[in-house]
Amino acid sequence: MADFSLQNRQAEPLLSVRSLSVEFGSGAGAFRAVKEVGFDVEPGKTLAIVGESGSGKSVTSLAIMRLTDYTGGRIVGGQVLFRRPGGETLDLVGAPDETLRAIRGNEIAMIFQEPMTSLNPVFTIGNQIGEALTLHEGLNAREARLRAKELLQKVRLPDADRLLDRYPHQLSGGMRQRVMIAMALACGPKLLIADEPTTALDVTIQAQILNIIRDLQAEMGTAVIFITHDMGVVAEMADDVVVMWKGEKVEQAPVREIFAAPKHPYTRALLSAVPRLGSLKGEPLPKRTPVMVMEAGEPKQVGETRVQDTADYAKPILQVEKLTTRFDVGKTFFGRVTHRVHAVEEVSFDIYPGETLALVGESGSGKSTIGRTLQQLVEPTGGTVRFEGRDMNAMTQAERRRLRQQIQYIFQDPFASLDPRHTVGFSIAEPIVVHGLIKDRRAIERRVHELLEQVGLQPHHAKRYPHEFSGGQRQRICIARALASDPKLVIADESVSALDVSIQAQIVNLLMELQERRRLSYLFITHDMAVVEKISHRVAVMYLGQIVEIGPRQAVFENPQHSYTRKLLSAVPIADPERERARTRIEGEIPSPVRPVGQEPAIHRMREVEPGHWVAEEAERLRGAA
Repeated sequence: MADFSLQNRQAEPLLSVRSLSVEFGSGAGAFRAVKEVGFDVEPGKTLAIVGESGSGKSVTSLAIMRLTDYTGGRIVGGQVLFRRPGGETLDLVGAPDETLRAIRGNEIAMIFQEPMTSLNPVFTIGNQIGEALTLHEGLNAREARLRAKELLQKVRLPDADRLLDRYPHQLSGGMRQRVMIAMALACGPKLLIADEPTTALDVTIQAQILNIIRDLQAEMGTAVIFITHDMGVVAEMADDVVVMWKGEKVEQAPVREIFAAPKHPYTRALLSAVPRLGSLKGEPLPKRTPVMVMEAGEPKQVGETRVQDTADYAKPILQVEKLTTRFDVGKTFFGRVTHRVHAVEEVSFDIYPGETLALVGESGSGKSTIGRTLQQLVEPTGGTVRFEGRDMNAMTQAERRRLRQQIQYIFQDPFASLDPRHTVGFSIAEPIVVHGLIKDRRAIERRVHELLEQVGLQPHHAKRYPHEFSGGQRQRICIARALASDPKLVIADESVSALDVSIQAQIVNLLMELQERRRLSYLFITHDMAVVEKISHRVAVMYLGQIVEIGPRQAVFENPQHSYTRKLLSAVPIADPERERARTRIEGEIPSPVRPVGQEPAIHRMREVEPGHWVAEEAERLRGAA
């Protein structure tokens, strides 16, 4: 990529956006989502557009390709000047539909955030990639298939021949995203727009996707507009950065300048909220730190610095011994099981009062299955779970209902876990009513108001519906609902992974504050290693249904013993463009946990490398052992 940087440093811009404004709705209800935004994109360079949800960054990217025409929006001012391969400069705002159809997917391509909604579920991967090649390049079916195979190999997808005949639902999230990249690059576009292409992916898959985009950019000289709220990705990928806030561009500068000397208060607030891997080096305990938020257009620090010394290691509140959870997935015509998903295999750990144990690993590692098993949403196949010394298997139905009150769950998607037909007050009150904790209606109402205030919302919010809140506010509502039954253990399953960095920092601080106030224990399930470092007392790393390393957070992060733990940590993008890191390249997909009946996985033996720090001995059996 360095050659392209030098060659094109003084080149004429490939794309020039001038005073672009986009509106939704009409008349008195019109809303201006983008307000006079302007920037240039040079050939072979990467421009990152950053900002929180609602800042207008995705609308800007859609407007460049005039896709806002199909989503209820309209461009009400400005120009989008695109230099075509022949040298002609075209204003895309006024271009006829026929011209735009020739440009989309051919000269300008886009990778969307959610590949499953962008790929057609009824067509094979080969057909979908071939369609663009047939339409824009004029290739016949055989030529298009051969070219599609080459593209799948280019984005490092194994067994490309077989993948051409598979459907989107048969691929993992990382594989689908690579198919989207292959499709976007099919016609060799001069400009690639990537809209949050790695937000929902595991850190290892994200590292692969970023490497692929970087390598292809260097090879083809493609300009990239990278839309994201992950400042670590910005530091690794961008040459220049545009910061957007409330529909406006508030700052633009080269990436090093943005990180070294941010000028706008919002940029400073955004960067201060980024969890930085390694920031707690030498600290044995997690630490709560102030968060900078914007109030009336000015930055304001909220919270205080406090060491999270809340754990009581006298006696565990939860003991998990050799927990095993399997699912039957393949049966013969006569109903005999042929294959099983070995989701969790002989996992053991303890959680103590006031402690946060982080469970980390890629999708498919079994961490969410453990959470659902503890919450009694999934039946275990074997093993023992004790809560406050009582074996869950020996509990009566009444005791199990009480256990559901004492163990609560916060799901990843708050919108999907709140009933859109009921007010949030009703949803928060429901556990109180179900478990018969408070009988008096007015007392229940007062309790709901208290809970809303505890999570930073107002009592009058109880009368609103989920769709009337932002993503961060909805997650606060889910936390209030989880606290309604006065639990002792809260399972937070990817509860901050989809949130903007500034909202994420506030939610993490809220969870830590509630832990200190109420002596809560957390099982924190996530793939975000930077958040894990900030919030957890101990860390357990999972791979293919088994724990491969477990110990105090400081020991695991500063002295990782297992090759897989080291690769997880090396894949985390660091929000520092000055930092050059020796990246451990992770190739391929995590192996499938599905096995034929009778072929049981080998159980790793654990050895203690230092007090409380255990590692699996059979590291050589794992992918890419160091």
